[in-house]
Amino acid sequence: MRIIFMGTPDFSVPVLEALVNAGHEIVCVYCQPPRPAGRGKKDRASPVQTRAEALGLPVRHPRNFKDPSDIAAFEGLGADVAVVVAYGLILPQVLLDAPRLGCLNIHASLLPRWRGAAPIHRAIMAGDPQTGVCIMQMEAGLDTGPVLARSKTDITPEETTLALHDRLSQMGAALIVKTLADLPPATPQGADGVCYAAKIDKAEARIDWHNPARDIDRQIRGLSPFPGAWFDLDGARIKVLGARLAPGQGQPGQILHAPLRVVCKDGAVELLRLQRAGKAAQDATVFTHGCPLPEGAILR
Repeated sequence: MRIIFMGTPDFSVPVLEALVNAGHEIVCVYCQPPRPAGRGKKDRASPVQTRAEALGLPVRHPRNFKDPSDIAAFEGLGADVAVVVAYGLILPQVLLDAPRLGCLNIHASLLPRWRGAAPIHRAIMAGDPQTGVCIMQMEAGLDTGPVLARSKTDITPEETTLALHDRLSQMGAALIVKTLADLPPATPQGADGVCYAAKIDKAEARIDWHNPARDIDRQIRGLSPFPGAWFDLDGARIKVLGARLAPGQGQPGQILHAPLRVVCKDGAVELLRLQRAGKAAQDATVFTHGCPLPEGAILR
């Protein structure tokens, strides 16, 4: 097929590679424009742009589609379908209608659950036992289109958003290739079970040790690696990037050792991976050598 590919972050790269490897003709790649990044704040191309250019594919990155010339250029590609995955812009109806088969979106949840911006984070934070990816025919509503295909996976007890992100990316890549080969009929989403995955707010990241251990464990794993759940230690912000449930008794916030645990409202969480501001993430045993957490101290 003649395919327009639309994506921006790391999550989208395996999908682009899978479409190329399947023999499809990628007539153009659309992604977000380069953004200032790093200490020097120099413009940096997105992961999709970098990979597309390495593959010798043409790349466009309009800031929006308000310019009629950008719409005309998109229509002029004569694509059979557009494949959209974490692109970062809402597409106007004229673009949704332009390819012969419309636009197909790869969404990282089991629709209609977790429509919206942060489905992977929200699935872990809510304690969902399963999630997956859906191939959806795009329409004007937010992730409301009919679903052509879906693939499920269990969420393991210690899984972080990063680990689940990488697995779902590969699942989406395999599923879109199969979907384009079979072109199954689309099934409308049901009205039951609809919920929205709101964008993560950094205000959600501070750990309150008075919450149940189960909720704190999910918060830590769901916000890892970004923005990272954190606690305050003598005025320094310490991120926790890995955790699991553990036994423990005491006051909420009390530090226990062997292994490193913190007491919660009920039970405790074992801290597996931590990070100080401006430093690399470290396993708990290494972290405590350079940043002691005294036994019995209370984290506020």
